[in-house]
Amino acid sequence: MEPIDLKEYEWKTVLRQMRIEDYEALVEMQLACFPGMEPWGRDHIESQIQMFPKGQMVIEIDGHIAASSGSLIVQYEPNMAWHNWKAISGNGYIRNHNPKGDTLYGIELMVHPEYRGLKLARRLYDARKELCREMNLARMIIGGRIPGYHKCAEKMSAREYVERVVAKAEYDPVLTAQTSNGFALQGLISNYLPSDKASCGYATFLEWRNLDYRPGAKRRFHHLVEPIRITTVQYEMRSIRSFEEFAQQCDFFLDVASDYKSDFILFPELFTTQLLSCVEPTRPGLAARRLAEFTTDYLEFFSERAIKFNVNVIGGSHFVLENDTLYNIAYLFGRDGSIGKQYKIHITPSERKWWGIEPGHKVEVFDTDCGRVAIQICYDIEFPELTRIAADKGAEMIFVPYNTDTRHGYQRVRTCAQARCVENQVYVAISGCTGNLPFVENADIHYAQSGIFTPCDAEFARDGVAAECNPNVETIVIHDVDLELLRRHRMEGSVQNWNDRRRDLYQVRYLEDGEEKLV
Repeated sequence: MEPIDLKEYEWKTVLRQMRIEDYEALVEMQLACFPGMEPWGRDHIESQIQMFPKGQMVIEIDGHIAASSGSLIVQYEPNMAWHNWKAISGNGYIRNHNPKGDTLYGIELMVHPEYRGLKLARRLYDARKELCREMNLARMIIGGRIPGYHKCAEKMSAREYVERVVAKAEYDPVLTAQTSNGFALQGLISNYLPSDKASCGYATFLEWRNLDYRPGAKRRFHHLVEPIRITTVQYEMRSIRSFEEFAQQCDFFLDVASDYKSDFILFPELFTTQLLSCVEPTRPGLAARRLAEFTTDYLEFFSERAIKFNVNVIGGSHFVLENDTLYNIAYLFGRDGSIGKQYKIHITPSERKWWGIEPGHKVEVFDTDCGRVAIQICYDIEFPELTRIAADKGAEMIFVPYNTDTRHGYQRVRTCAQARCVENQVYVAISGCTGNLPFVENADIHYAQSGIFTPCDAEFARDGVAAECNPNVETIVIHDVDLELLRRHRMEGSVQNWNDRRRDLYQVRYLEDGEEKLV
């Protein structure tokens, strides 16, 4: 079969400022989200964009408006919580927007019903929070709908309802999402939007405090750290009956990583061989090609989940058949909907013997919303030249999905991963499989101890181990790495391996796309 066109599986996801050309799509979305309520007029959208363009945002997926957010800046006053929606929003025109105010007020946030379940509201709330930090605003406040209240209005007051929602005794599709995104309930507003029948006219007064706020500062307070949160999975191999069971296990880890607001999640090499337990046993070479038949399901699943859980997913690695040649490929599923791939470059003797895998020929480095990263599949991390090339291309984090059957194999991966951290002053995360797969040849036993490693210097973790799993149990580790600390280490570390290379004595020479290059 021909190489798969990854663009067919990408969800092109863009968060951008609203444009007047979005008006028709916004009205269609409002009618779908708030049936029975009068939608924006074109003059409202024009005014909002004119008054405060940064505060009006949309999320676009494959060219379709999937969610939107509107806001303005006001000067905080204690009694403003009780204003009605028309007053605080300037009747929807936000002409009362105050560029010198200290508070961001959200007037609307909506997600199209067709795109619900993808956590797009969280992306918009996070974008609003970042806007507060950028503009040095003290807080964000919102008057939130409680659309589930009409179902309980005869049994309890609005106060009782919101208290039960905050206590997790009731679920409200808006308030539950808002409290989970860091908003604190400050009060209840009656007659906020009388036309909102589902909320019986009520709204909650919610507040999020900007901990970076600097009173009197003219510009944003810049962090001295640039944390990136990594989740690495130690995955237990077990017999399953279908792809759906495999997906269910992956969903668990993805959901946990999302709940912890991870930026990356790393799965192990060839953990998809678990799928061989649910197909007819056959010779290893044929089984590997049978596994490649799951590629479409695999790509569709992880591309959608990266968007839904708002996390960049390194989906382990998987056997893929291209032009009748079998490759071991790792995919990076970006939370912006993009997909990148890295072929395994060095093939182990057992991979050649049992499966007939062919090697790739290029070190890829991927641009993400959290910096430049590279993927090196298991055996590849044992060749220092590859990490040297990746680091020269700007990679600051190396992700290593691996799959080893013995402690000896694991130690080779782990020891070399730590060496690459020292040599190139980068972070390295490794993820492996544990458990057993009886009757799946060359994938029947596994040994793993996954972890996240750093350079070895005073500013990093002791022994260069930022986080590490216990061996041979299904679990995860979650840890923040600091890219700004890494950059300072390259310039001012006790040793500066990257800068102190003797390129007058030695260099790495390699071929890429027919061109000779030197590092």
